[in-house]
Amino acid sequence: MSLFDSAERWHKQAQRLLAGRYSLAPEFDRSQVSPYFRGNGSRNVDTPEYAASAVSGFADWRLAVTGLVEHPLSLSLDNIHRLPQRTQVTRHDCVEGWSAIGEWTGPRLSTILRGAALKPEARFIVLRCADTLAGTQYYESIDLIDAFHPQTIIAHKLNGEPLPVRNGAPLRLRVERQLGYKHAKFLTGIEAVASLAGIGGGKGGYWEDRAGYQWYAGI
Repeated sequence: MSLFDSAERWHKQAQRLLAGRYSLAPEFDRSQVSPYFRGNGSRNVDTPEYAASAVSGFADWRLAVTGLVEHPLSLSLDNIHRLPQRTQVTRHDCVEGWSAIGEWTGPRLSTILRGAALKPEARFIVLRCADTLAGTQYYESIDLIDAFHPQTIIAHKLNGEPLPVRNGAPLRLRVERQLGYKHAKFLTGIEAVASLAGIGGGKGGYWEDRAGYQWYAGI
């Protein structure tokens, strides 16, 4: 194990020991929402299919739940809207140094995973996305502790309105105890896996594989 890997493991263990596995990220009053929530990274998906789907209000969008699950799912936006919803006002912290406060609404990821019924060997959740960077579709991953955290949601609204394209419409992950690059946008798939070794370059995410970002980006 490299010194970098050891430091990352220490970071994860220290945060969960000191703050608690299920401690909540700070939440704010609706009056504290930032006047403009900027987009970052991919601000659109440059395909005819995405453009057509956006025109229709993403009526044809599907979120696939696959991998180590007993009941694979293919969820429409209507399915997502019918699930129990959580609304939370939280601060987004970007690795580039900026932050913004937004109100996010969507079902807990745990609700979806319980519906799909994880198999015992599942250890990680991989997020598959429609946006492409340098010819590779974006992907990220989290472990089951963060996947089942009560503030980890699949957001479809920002500040009470449908999620804007620049912020990842129609669906994005909100994993509130981690930095912004973990909050995968333009979600098309949720995959339960036993190991990250076969995902991309094996480090668990697009930027982790290409730029040496930490896989555990706790804040």
